[in-house]
Amino acid sequence: MTETHDEARLIVAARRGESRAFAALVDAHQQAVRGFLRRFTGHWADADDIAQEAFVTAWRKLDAFEGRSSFRSWVCGIGFRIARDARRSHNRASARDTDWLAESDDAPDAAPIEDRMALAAAMATLPDEQRAAVALCLGEGFSHTEAAAILKLPLGTVKSHVTRGRERLLKALETNDG
Repeated sequence: MTETHDEARLIVAARRGESRAFAALVDAHQQAVRGFLRRFTGHWADADDIAQEAFVTAWRKLDAFEGRSSFRSWVCGIGFRIARDARRSHNRASARDTDWLAESDDAPDAAPIEDRMALAAAMATLPDEQRAAVALCLGEGFSHTEAAAILKLPLGTVKSHVTRGRERLLKALETNDG
């Protein structure tokens, strides 16, 4: 571990773009950060990946480090937020997968395979962004606002994509019925 004075000197040098100084900070603190994240996540490989991501984020945001805590504490906080967000994302995805499986083939009101195949074919004809917006909002139940954030598109654009995509899908499916 580096002493406070050495750590401050390394941070100043790293802010100037000296990658060796930042590498010294990583060397001094990576064991503590990885150890914390391994205990928090319970998965060594995931923790090591998150620790690496935390140090990359710290490098990018080094100018935001105010020195109110130690560098190690700051990077642990970054790692914690990354791990927490990953866990939340995983939990949401698992819940959506569970819901989808409950509503899929075994459900008595599931659409016949021919209808699902026709829908998949119709979806394939939509432009990429429109197909993504339709899949997120109509297929997965995301709000327009959530879809806009995911796709990094303006909210109005997502709403338009969903409306136009739905219209195109309905026309394509009506054509298949007739």
